[in-house]
Amino acid sequence: MNDSQVRTRFAPSPTGYLHVGGARTALFNWLFARKHGGSFVLRVEDTDEARNTEEARQAIFEGMQWLGLDWDEGPQADGSSSGDYGPYFQSQRHAVYDQWFEQLRADNRVYEDKGAWRFRFARKPVIMRDLICGEVTIDYTNESNTPDMVIRRSDGSYVFHFVNVVDDMEMKISHVLRGEDHLMNTPKHLQLFEAFGVEAPQYGHIPLILNKDGSKMSKRDTGAAVGGYGKEGYLPEAVFNFLALLGWSPKDESEVMPVSEIIERFSLEGVNRSPAKFDVEKCEWINQQHLMQLSAGEFAAAAAPYVQQAGIDLPENFTAIAASVQEKVRRLAEVPPAIAFFLELEFDRETLDKVRSQEVAKDLLEKLADALTLIDDWSQAKETIGATAKAHGAKPGQLMFPTRVALSGQAGGPDLGAILEILGKEESIRRIRHTVSVL
Repeated sequence: MNDSQVRTRFAPSPTGYLHVGGARTALFNWLFARKHGGSFVLRVEDTDEARNTEEARQAIFEGMQWLGLDWDEGPQADGSSSGDYGPYFQSQRHAVYDQWFEQLRADNRVYEDKGAWRFRFARKPVIMRDLICGEVTIDYTNESNTPDMVIRRSDGSYVFHFVNVVDDMEMKISHVLRGEDHLMNTPKHLQLFEAFGVEAPQYGHIPLILNKDGSKMSKRDTGAAVGGYGKEGYLPEAVFNFLALLGWSPKDESEVMPVSEIIERFSLEGVNRSPAKFDVEKCEWINQQHLMQLSAGEFAAAAAPYVQQAGIDLPENFTAIAASVQEKVRRLAEVPPAIAFFLELEFDRETLDKVRSQEVAKDLLEKLADALTLIDDWSQAKETIGATAKAHGAKPGQLMFPTRVALSGQAGGPDLGAILEILGKEESIRRIRHTVSVL
């Protein structure tokens, strides 16, 4: 294979949002093109005017751009406009389809049937050599089993099979990677390529995505809409990473990878033959791993819009506050509730009752507040908790939990040392004394 000639495409229909199945197909085509230094084409199949919407078009473009799936060319690629490329729209290419239709008519490969036009199949077996599924043969010998297909409707519009093949020819697509649900369309397309006297692209059909329970993933299932991931606080590179692993494996135990590594390691040999299982928990775990790889400043910058959207003003020490929960959250949308206690203390009632049930807790907290007022080096505050407990005949754990609740109102959260450092001496002691009064 000549890498410079690799040309892939993604051809969505703008009838709804960008589904993870479509996004995964786009991603595999993009990866294959990038791996081989080729071109990735975006082509919108918008000939069905009754079902297409501008909202759906924008959702597809925005979803792809969010994932970083940039396309390489289009009708505006001559530099005459703002510099943005395409994409190609099938609704603008009717004249092109007319030309190729006339060629078929001149060659007597189409005939009229009740106002529509049918393509004459060559009555012979058609062998597909799929890059993923292997060799598949469809026998077109029996016309009753495989009737000639309509390629032009009575209203003059063209069907998917015809425009799909024409566009792949015109755009010199070398590899068509698409969902396994299109597998049985390929013999029809191969017949059209042969009728046009043009070499067909190489085809690879990707296994479908199923829910964790094995059912087919629908548009209503959790995680189906790509547009929802950003709102939920996923990083684009993490979702990219997750989608890449839906049906592809690098053939080792690697799971968390940057985009550059996925490009380098991607191959069709690594695409699994069996359906992929969508697991939102796995997606959250991968996102958490990517979040943990950010610097404190990068994490704070990524979390800031979610915090502000939650109605929380960013304090001066926001970077330190955000960093304290960086390894605790799985999604950026979890940051606002995770840091809210730094700004306003509210007790979880059940947790406070647990502290109240510990007979020594109130007395130990009172002793701790006194001890903390005496230290000059606040970095020693966490050590003072254990020392205070021991000095009064208790185990460190008997004071650690009540202290956490006193400072945060919660049973879990950031490291106690980080909480003490961020709150500072005065506020920490104030919260501990307030808790004593509540108890």
